[in-house]
Amino acid sequence: MIDLLLADDHTIFRSGIRRLLLDEPDMRVAGEARNGSEALEMVKEHRYHLVLLDINMDGRSGLEVLESIRGAAPTLPVLMLSMYPEAQYALVAVKAGANGYLPKDAEPAELVTAIRRVAAGGQYLSARAAPLVQAQLHGADERPPHQRLSTREHQIMLMLLKGLSLTQIGEEMMISVKTVSTHRTHILEKLGVASTAELVLYAVRQGLIH
Repeated sequence: MIDLLLADDHTIFRSGIRRLLLDEPDMRVAGEARNGSEALEMVKEHRYHLVLLDINMDGRSGLEVLESIRGAAPTLPVLMLSMYPEAQYALVAVKAGANGYLPKDAEPAELVTAIRRVAAGGQYLSARAAPLVQAQLHGADERPPHQRLSTREHQIMLMLLKGLSLTQIGEEMMISVKTVSTHRTHILEKLGVASTAELVLYAVRQGLIH
């Protein structure tokens, strides 16, 4: 039996996944977390075979939570889910240590397949994402600027887009405000924008936020 931890801040989505997996005799939702902090605590306190982790949660983003999970349980398989297409986040998630990535509009059968493969120690990317990620990993990099950010820069970018201040980001990530400010400067430079306001406009144009 594959025991899953489902971490997502939308109750209806968690309920849908739970009902979907009731039809699968070899897997079950053994735990649910509404945010990153709950997910990390549950990983530390219970044994799961796989974590289904939303990349865009309130508070700490899924990428931040993934980093913490890797520190607490380095070998625990993690399958990232997102409302955004694979082209936006698949490579970022894989480079951050995810074992797989699926958009939330994937077919139920594909999600079940991905869970089984990742729980068995494999990696899963959709047929659309796999060649794109492989090309990016091997030098054929035609990604937009935001996809070339480091994992830490990407995390901070998401927090800036949520409206968090430099102080709040520093407290959340347990780094100094000066370090956050340096990362922010690098992010703006790499994206070719001059301010957080312009960063928000860039994110809207790229479909990173609505």
